[in-house]
Amino acid sequence: MIRRLLIFVTLLLTAAIFARLALNYTEHTQLSKLATHYAGQGPAELGAPNLVTAVVVTYRGLDTLGEVTVLFISAAGVGLMLRRRQQVAVEAEDKKPSSEIVVTAAQLLLPMVFLFGVYVFVNGHLSPGGGFQGGAIIAAGSLLLLLTLPGAELRQRLIAVTESLSGFGYVVIGVLGVILAGGFLDNRIMSLGTYGTLFSAGAIPIIYTLVGLKVGAELSAVLGRFRDTGEQ
Repeated sequence: MIRRLLIFVTLLLTAAIFARLALNYTEHTQLSKLATHYAGQGPAELGAPNLVTAVVVTYRGLDTLGEVTVLFISAAGVGLMLRRRQQVAVEAEDKKPSSEIVVTAAQLLLPMVFLFGVYVFVNGHLSPGGGFQGGAIIAAGSLLLLLTLPGAELRQRLIAVTESLSGFGYVVIGVLGVILAGGFLDNRIMSLGTYGTLFSAGAIPIIYTLVGLKVGAELSAVLGRFRDTGEQ
């Protein structure tokens, strides 16, 4: 009875807090000084039509570094918890193969999914998308592979090398921004090029490529570990 009463009181207090926030909410009709600078000066300073994601990897580059670090720690934690344990060998049951239609569809879709993921993070400075979105699409392709082809194996060493090199490259470009330009991950270490073209916005396309590869590799590794653990 006391436990239910505590739960009820907690829910009541939580509802009161959110109700107060909702009742006192006032919409901002003007941009803040920082947001005004982003919107007004961002295209000229960054050279990227997609200003939202460009801000994420330049002006707010340290935040993105923190997000990538959190993702790495999460993937490492999953790998630590789901690592294979020494168990008595058990005869594995024969897996039911996927139907020919499913396998054919997967073989047709997989290259398209991976190519679309690469397109999303390579063109992140021009259109909606970016490194995290493209990496998630690549991980979705890995999930499709694991679901449709039970016998398929992800190359964990290749994934680990890709994740490590992309993360190292991300930090190197950030440090070069401090040395050669105005700050960490400053994209002006390279020429801004012609506004609106693929080879523009300085180092932003390279940054997005590194982030996309890192995110795709880490999420694919997590999916692979979940599958391997589920088979035991």
